[in-house]
Amino acid sequence: MMKQINYSIGVVMLLLLLFNTIAIAKEIVITTPGRQTIPLAHAPLLATSAEDNALAQTFHDVLQGDLDLSGLFEFVDEGAFLDDAKNDDLNSSDINFAQWRMLGAQVLLKGTYKLRRNKLELKVRLFDVMTRRLLIGHNYQGQAHEIRRMAHSFADQVMKVLTGKLGSFNTRIAFISDRTGNKELYLCESDGYGSQRVTNHANLILNPDFSPLGHELIFTSYHQGNPDLYRKEIYTGREVKISSQIGLDGRVHKRMTNAWGIDVDPTWNPIGDQLAFVSDRQGNPHIFIVDVLSGQTHRLTHAGRYNATPAWSPDGKRIVFSRLEGGVFNLFSIDPDGFDERQLTFGAGNKEHPRWSPDSRFIAYSNDISGNKAICVMRADGSGQRQISTIQGNCSHPAWSKSW
Repeated sequence: MMKQINYSIGVVMLLLLLFNTIAIAKEIVITTPGRQTIPLAHAPLLATSAEDNALAQTFHDVLQGDLDLSGLFEFVDEGAFLDDAKNDDLNSSDINFAQWRMLGAQVLLKGTYKLRRNKLELKVRLFDVMTRRLLIGHNYQGQAHEIRRMAHSFADQVMKVLTGKLGSFNTRIAFISDRTGNKELYLCESDGYGSQRVTNHANLILNPDFSPLGHELIFTSYHQGNPDLYRKEIYTGREVKISSQIGLDGRVHKRMTNAWGIDVDPTWNPIGDQLAFVSDRQGNPHIFIVDVLSGQTHRLTHAGRYNATPAWSPDGKRIVFSRLEGGVFNLFSIDPDGFDERQLTFGAGNKEHPRWSPDSRFIAYSNDISGNKAICVMRADGSGQRQISTIQGNCSHPAWSKSW
């Protein structure tokens, strides 16, 4: 039985109520992570009642960590902040934009919080310093322990107002770890915080993924001695063995491949009319694409002698995969038409089992450069690589949820 994550969907909605959403015409638009950055001043969160410095620091660190991973911002040195950083008025007319402009900031993040008997009220604003205008503002209500969720949520909104696409920070990453001696399924926040074990099969678990419904995990387990497919509800902990076949109803609806060789690691395109997979039908493992309606199959990769674990991006534009060269797996991405192949990772350590964030901005993967396998994330162009898993043992096979 999993350790319950302790709140239902309804309760979460009550604990984290978003209201008074303000979005004003955007003068700043950034689209390509790692190639276009804007100077951002991130002022400390200010208390309007009793102070809780640890709470304010947590919000600041989580929000800044998310925005740093985006690759869209250059942070103004907090040591240079002037007295407006201590001004808790969030109205545009009361902010000294001249101070922030003098520091080189183009956008400004400010916020206040009120804490009463563990009930938290949080107000956060993003301003365009040059035009002295509000870009977006959110007010949150909840419990103090929801502070990280609020920070992730606002980071997602910052991404949306500046790029037109919601961020993927208020999400979860599932992965496999052998820290107990068996390969069990774990769940953590998008930055690796709060890892929790969600299965107790005391056997081998493989290939987790989130169902299209969102808050369910699909995985293969040898719990009963066979490689059976299971579905687990995150909030309730309810777990169901689907079958040793495929499909939610336990039936095989259609055979997609019928060729000599082994066909593995399928991944759907977002429309659902094509499937990429790995096959050794032409000798070495390569990635192929099959059209669902016609059944026609064509080879996608031609370079390398061992290509594996493809994943189709949610926006349909790229397929990421691992390739074994020189005794090391590295990650590559390619257009679904077979052009513009790019190597994303280099150097020592096996980088394997890549999976996309729901906004197609980031890739999660495993890396064993430190000896044990660890879960890492990076931007879609290979920049910003960082380890997020913190628990002991080998951690591998990440899967990324939709917004939580």
